[in-house]
Amino acid sequence: MTRRVTGINTRRVAVTGIGVICSLGNNREEFAAALRAGRSGIAPLSLSRASELRFANAAEVRGFRPEDHFPPKDADLLDRFAQFAVVAAREAVAQSGIELTSDVRENAAIVTGSCVGGQSAEDAGFVEIYERARPRVHPMTIPKTMANAGASAISLDLGITGPAFTISTACSSSTHAIGQAFWMVRSGQTDFAIAGGSEAPFSFGILKAWEAMRVVSPTVCRPFSKDRSGMILGEGAAMLTLEPLEAALARGARPLAEIVGFGMSSDAHHITQPSAEGAAKAIRAALRDADLTPEQIGYVNAHGTGTLVNDSTETRALHLVFGDRTPAVSSTKSIHGHTLGAAGAIETAATILALERGFLPPTINFNEPDPECDLDVIPNVARECTVEYAISNSFAFGGLNAVLALRHL
Repeated sequence: MTRRVTGINTRRVAVTGIGVICSLGNNREEFAAALRAGRSGIAPLSLSRASELRFANAAEVRGFRPEDHFPPKDADLLDRFAQFAVVAAREAVAQSGIELTSDVRENAAIVTGSCVGGQSAEDAGFVEIYERARPRVHPMTIPKTMANAGASAISLDLGITGPAFTISTACSSSTHAIGQAFWMVRSGQTDFAIAGGSEAPFSFGILKAWEAMRVVSPTVCRPFSKDRSGMILGEGAAMLTLEPLEAALARGARPLAEIVGFGMSSDAHHITQPSAEGAAKAIRAALRDADLTPEQIGYVNAHGTGTLVNDSTETRALHLVFGDRTPAVSSTKSIHGHTLGAAGAIETAATILALERGFLPPTINFNEPDPECDLDVIPNVARECTVEYAISNSFAFGGLNAVLALRHL
């Protein structure tokens, strides 16, 4: 079966596997259960120097032991963010049920997103040089810090030799990655792709940098609530397996959802201040790519960072596209934190699981409606309902926007 988009015959693209590790749990099922229950993954930051920061809370992956997943030598070669990428990819591939034959390995694609790469390794090197005045750092510091370490580690772990690359577009990184992989499968450039993102930003240096921006909440994340006070940083990874729908059905796989469209835009407006017009342009591009009308969208997984400017700007963008008939909207960042370059992948996974299982995740910590955010934000409690089409928004510093359109199967 083909889907006709902009005059080109293309293949329908199914998601057949999801892998997740984040503050809500170390696998897909723990993640889905926490989303449905509205159970927060935000807790006091465990960093030894946390008392030196202006904010106290974070959405950390807890209970993760590298030795449970990697031999000691391999674990030492991978920064935490790359370890997360491999763990999530393994889970996604296992759920897909695909046999990684030599032909599949040779032609499969890996597309990942990461905003800051190996921060733990980089920070450790700086400590050695500047604080301890030692002349040497870990000999693998460069391979551990490079943003593509996650994609490379997945390739090595699964023996995949097809195209593999990483996109770094701040908080839109993994949405761009999934979108590019979607287009590759749809166009026939590849018959199988692993796509998503990973991030592990909890090192002292980068946390001080975020502190300087004055956008991190001193308490919790309250997207769209009038008393919101900023974002909460998170870490983790999510990976999806993508393949042609016909091929997935032919081999007996159970598709979880269909990716039907992808849209991008650049604000050309400001390095940190978002533009409603730019965000709306990306949403419209995703709908156009999917051949959908605004009226067909039943749910929006919002970028929803919990900052004053972002949430009101995103609200305006949604009204520009949907008018007064804006669909139900929620920000799962209120639950799992803002995972930077991994955010789009984790939120796409959340959207797919919600579509598949018949619920819409809530925006938790919501206290008071804001007239500038006049949306149905699914406050505090998940909503049991079936939705056919949804979109997932990512709007990044630098004015780089990416939106995925998804369909329940």
